[in-house]
Amino acid sequence: MEIHLVDGTYELFRHHFAVPSHKTSEGIEVAATRGVLGTLIRLLEDGATHIGVATDHVVESFRNDLFDGYKTGEGTPPEILSQFPLVEALIEAAGFITFPMVEFEADDALASAACIAREAPAVNRILICSPDKDLAQCVTDDGRVVQFDRRQQLIYDSAGVKEKFGVAPASIPDFLALVGDPADGIPGLPGWGAKSSSLLLARYGKIEEIPLDSNKWDVPVRGAVKLAETLSQNFEKAQLYKDLTILRDNVPVMSNVSELEWIAPKDHFSELCDRLDASKLAERIKNLSR
Repeated sequence: MEIHLVDGTYELFRHHFAVPSHKTSEGIEVAATRGVLGTLIRLLEDGATHIGVATDHVVESFRNDLFDGYKTGEGTPPEILSQFPLVEALIEAAGFITFPMVEFEADDALASAACIAREAPAVNRILICSPDKDLAQCVTDDGRVVQFDRRQQLIYDSAGVKEKFGVAPASIPDFLALVGDPADGIPGLPGWGAKSSSLLLARYGKIEEIPLDSNKWDVPVRGAVKLAETLSQNFEKAQLYKDLTILRDNVPVMSNVSELEWIAPKDHFSELCDRLDASKLAERIKNLSR
């Protein structure tokens, strides 16, 4: 059995910028919402049987209480924000299990669902369907949890993550804390780029294990003295940034993987699709009902 865990928020943003606008007769923007449903239907058509979709019911989370600079909904186009509840309603009507997050984020839900799925002996592989960098920390050495970039049709196992970032999956939070993650509002440390961060984390594993005295570094790094000084002066900030990037894997999203099995859309699905000018999508998914 394979489990597909989809980042619904990522898909909503991706389709908003990838497909032309479409407003219904009621004046409601629905293009991105229809795009998300279409990508889930393609999963079914490709043979997926167990699918969970994580969404950000609201943009802000507990991380905003930890750091004032963390991402908010400010600046998000209103035509995207207006589709947050709409996409949840549509994919639930289509028969998919959703994890709408309020206190936590969609990525926390994906990490938690992957953790639960790993405990099921019948699960051979869990594919986290999102290219987001922070989700690379969920990838496991045994190959049971991988990251799937569906747009580029690339699957990243542990070796793939190491090749892409230069560090093991477990070091991804440390890596992002040092280099920063603009998408989440994490600034990183001055002067710490991807190359220096990956070299040191490949050797020491995590920020706390990097010696604050560069003379003790046993890997050659350009500008070592300055980097060590910066880390020493900003050590508490680095730990805060790391805490922000660590995904919480204990969010109560489901009891067991059987809940993720897709069977058929709900009774009101066709009516909702008609309102969203998505009758063709409705027909596609009905043909897949088991």
